Amino acid sequence: MSASNPTLAIAMIFILAAFAFYTVGVWAERIGSRLRWWHAIVFWLGLVCDTTGTGAMAVLAGGMFQSTIHGVTGMTAIILMLFHATWATIVLAKKNERLITSFHRFSVFVWLVWLVPMVGGAVLGSSV
Repeated sequence: MSASNPTLAIAMIFILAAFAFYTVGVWAERIGSRLRWWHAIVFWLGLVCDTTGTGAMAVLAGGMFQSTIHGVTGMTAIILMLFHATWATIVLAKKNERLITSFHRFSVFVWLVWLVPMVGGAVLGSSV
């Protein structure tokens, strides 16, 4: 796989954008100890970027789901990110103050799970 491959470049750009969006959203929420609408929007943007980047990587790998540790952790992370963004939106819409102020615990957990395939993919990609 060549570094000049446009599909690889697109995948890398979107995965890095996902990392930026998700990290900013999760840690801003954690530091502020309060879920806000802009956090939910950033979670959705992170999910869209991650899914787009993963889709581009799937084109390079010859299929969307690979039954490898990276494939399983990646699919788990995307499912968790979808649940996370959806749940954040629901919590904010219902204005549940208890959940708004404790949501960051779930966010950090999802972010940590998401880091596994993100870092794993970077390590695997750099060793190819």
